[in-house]
Amino acid sequence: MYVIVEINGQQFKAEEGKKLFVHHIQGAEAGATVEFEKVLLVDNNGAITVGAPVVEGAKVVCEVKTNLVKGDKVLVFHKKRRKGYRKLNGHRQQFTELTIKQVIA
Repeated sequence: MYVIVEINGQQFKAEEGKKLFVHHIQGAEAGATVEFEKVLLVDNNGAITVGAPVVEGAKVVCEVKTNLVKGDKVLVFHKKRRKGYRKLNGHRQQFTELTIKQVIA
């Protein structure tokens, strides 16, 4: 059984026991339990339920493993040829690591 859940504006496929890296959740501490109720789709061994817009009574219970995980560095390079303009900017996205404890549907 799996569900499609919306977390911080992004959709994730969630199954029990899996790990998710989602955009940083403010105020979530390591070891805390977090519930997400915006379940968009439920697949229960082939029986698919699609929400309009969400499935009523379905939720995902997660445990916060690590509050702040930094992603890979992304380099953004701008250049205008023959003008001497070069600009290099780096960015590392902050994530929260979640472990899915239970899928209630």
